[in-house]
Amino acid sequence: MEKYQGKIAILGSGNIGLSLAKGLVKANYIQAAQICLTRRNIALLEPFATQGFIVSADNAAAVAGADIIVLAVLPQQLNQLLDQISSFIDPQKHLLISVASGVTCQDIRSRLTEQVHVVRAMPNTAIAIGQSMTCVATDNGSEGQVKEVTRMFETVGAVVKINEDLMTAATALCACGIAFFLRAIRAASQGGVEIGFHADEALKMAVQTAKGAADLLLQMQSHPEQEIDKVTSPKGCTIAGLNEMEHNGFSSSLIKGIKLSAQKAGNLYTKE
Repeated sequence: MEKYQGKIAILGSGNIGLSLAKGLVKANYIQAAQICLTRRNIALLEPFATQGFIVSADNAAAVAGADIIVLAVLPQQLNQLLDQISSFIDPQKHLLISVASGVTCQDIRSRLTEQVHVVRAMPNTAIAIGQSMTCVATDNGSEGQVKEVTRMFETVGAVVKINEDLMTAATALCACGIAFFLRAIRAASQGGVEIGFHADEALKMAVQTAKGAADLLLQMQSHPEQEIDKVTSPKGCTIAGLNEMEHNGFSSSLIKGIKLSAQKAGNLYTKE
């Protein structure tokens, strides 16, 4: 991979920001010394300082020294952060990447300057193991900038470029979606306990089965129903279980949950 020559500031280094920083260095995209990590309690960044990252509690100074700025705070904290850095933003130099859900590129520009380029990225918590599903969108970023952001997030998983108006939907399906699939695995393991397995055995079996199902679709590039047909024989036990789950609203409750999450994701940020 061709190394990135500039400097990156990750403002609000929580789980997502720190995982991205680790992924970029691990993939040899950049060196630790080119990344500045900020958060209010700088003591929490001590392990990263020892690994060669620059750590700081001063967002404005981090911005002044960076080319790419990653806004990795919660939507509720974003306005305060933007106000801190607004006078240090140089549209000719800076590219902003926002991972705050429900916040449009325009929302960010209207608090900074209309000229600055903003790209939104929505990763999920599997970023911690380099298996994120990250969606990327922009309304004014150049093709080259989107390519660079895609390259960055490909160091920590898969990336899909989407239209910005689908970003809150992506939040529900990919970011919240992690929790939905985890809950399904948890429920399967509880079912396993009820039919006779110890809790640790049941969980291991459910987890590996879920991983196998996902990998089947990814590697065979097949459709879930195709793979389901291979497991369901006439009058068999699989179809009996599936139909019982469907009678109890398995698919429809998942669909309704995703719809509600998308609605909620769009209302996390207030412009005031």
